[in-house]
Amino acid sequence: MLPESSHVFRDESGSIFPYSYLRCKLLPMRNRKNTSFVFALIVVAVIVIWLARTNFSSRKSPGPAQPIAGHVGPPDIYPDPERTPGAANPDITQDNIRQTICNPRWSTKSVRPEVSYTNHLKVEQIRDYAYPDSSVKDYEEDHFIPLELGGNPTDPKNLWPEPYETSIPDGGAHAKDQVENYLHAEVCSGSLTLEQAQQEITEDWYRVYTTSVPH
Repeated sequence: MLPESSHVFRDESGSIFPYSYLRCKLLPMRNRKNTSFVFALIVVAVIVIWLARTNFSSRKSPGPAQPIAGHVGPPDIYPDPERTPGAANPDITQDNIRQTICNPRWSTKSVRPEVSYTNHLKVEQIRDYAYPDSSVKDYEEDHFIPLELGGNPTDPKNLWPEPYETSIPDGGAHAKDQVENYLHAEVCSGSLTLEQAQQEITEDWYRVYTTSVPH
């Protein structure tokens, strides 16, 4: 019988083996464990990258592709209701319209933001809306609730890049301007309250254009 020493080991059956034999057996097992761990890390990294790209794509999605319930016009003539729901100017109320928007001496110039602000915002919003046409000259940075109806001058929730040309010939910025002028006259004549006019714009400005605006 071979004497046991620090260079050999005895297994359960009593057989004696050198430690070099044990190392040959254990190293492949360790390598398999390391390989499995690295593979698991790769799988986790792939999943994290996929989730990040999916989340980024959802933020870059364009405005609503389907008609919104209640709208009579096509989707491309309206702002995205999540990005641009409309916002009112708290300084203009029904109580002071005779001193502000219905005063002949009052002008939207008194509240209109600097062109540098709206131009910068227009570029950002064209990108956020993911419009296929990225030319800034094809859009008006529109106040969804217009300034002459007490719209907020600087809140991005009240500003959007409104296209001049849309899928219908009378759905662009120039047609909406006519609606704004019409509703302004209605408010100042007492036919509508300020809040009612603002609601007409945000609910469906194009309905007002087709049913009420002379053209």
